[in-house]
Amino acid sequence: MNIGITVFPTYGGSGIVGSELGRELADRGHNVHFISYELPTRICQLSERMKFHEVEMFTYPLFEFPPYDLALASKIVEVAETEKLDLMHMHYAVPHATAAFLAREIYKPIRYLPFVTTLHGTDITLVGAHKSFLPVTKFSIEQSDSVTSISQFLAAETSRTFGYEQVEIIPNFINAEVYYRRDNRALRQQLAPNGEKILMHVSNFRPVKRITDCVRTLALLRARCEQCVRLVMCGDGPEMEKAQNLAAELGVADDVFFAGSVPNIADYLSVADVFMLPSETESFGLAALEAMACEVPVIATRVGGLPEVVREGETGCLVPFGDIQAMADCAGKLFDNEALRLEMGRRARAIAIEEFTTERVIPQYIQLYERVISEKIGKTSRQSHR
Repeated sequence: MNIGITVFPTYGGSGIVGSELGRELADRGHNVHFISYELPTRICQLSERMKFHEVEMFTYPLFEFPPYDLALASKIVEVAETEKLDLMHMHYAVPHATAAFLAREIYKPIRYLPFVTTLHGTDITLVGAHKSFLPVTKFSIEQSDSVTSISQFLAAETSRTFGYEQVEIIPNFINAEVYYRRDNRALRQQLAPNGEKILMHVSNFRPVKRITDCVRTLALLRARCEQCVRLVMCGDGPEMEKAQNLAAELGVADDVFFAGSVPNIADYLSVADVFMLPSETESFGLAALEAMACEVPVIATRVGGLPEVVREGETGCLVPFGDIQAMADCAGKLFDNEALRLEMGRRARAIAIEEFTTERVIPQYIQLYERVISEKIGKTSRQSHR
């Protein structure tokens, strides 16, 4: 199949999943065409079966905010013609599904170009539900040839907010051959030179990720044991400066390491002792799954889709949102009991492999593509013969 994929090329779950999905599809012999304004974050190397088509923005004084959705729709039409696309897969409802609908309508006199929309979270719970976007989000979802979501939680939210029930749940995934615990003593020595335990967080540092809660948790842990733990923060985003200022205010600035947007996150997860995800909401929690695959117990808030990924008492701890003391208590318990921490890590990987690997999830997408193409092309063929 010739498949077009559009994602936001950022250090966030939807961009990572779309990137990894494209790579997996290419490895299975399909031709993948990424269509976006930048190369997706996890795609470091293109190939004969994996290509990138840049959406070029037109700047004009009349446009205070250049219309990206229109430029994207035009680029989809162009790529559909030159690369003979069979289907588009849009990650995020707005503006991507909206652009795909417009492209499909433009291209319809030539050929019907079906599109699948995958809902990832804030496109439903925050952005899409805002009164400025709700009607167009609802329309774009309903016009999609198929809609998937990454968790039961998000499917329920889609039904509640938009009244749309035909959502197929296909969870996020990891490649077990990429995400596994490896020996990296040099990196561990760099991050914890005095043998400290490593508490790690990975995200795009948006407000919803609550990264300052990680800093406050570290301060509580350091009050118990001055030389026992360091916090490693992987990622970048608008909350970084606030977290840095708070670390200085609480006197733990020397114990927080901001690693930036590291390309090989499995290397960092492999030296972590405990992973922390104190989010206000998560539709799935891909970062938690990646940590689990690297045998790292997860402390997360009991919100959104996280309970579908993290098993309380089995692979980590789930705590009430905003309960920093509970997070510190869970981390301290795991740091103090190495046998428990290692057993939770082993169980975390076992569940990740059992339920969320590429071997289990990618075929679900391929089957979906084949079904949509067959149904929609067959339907348009019957209509053309009437």
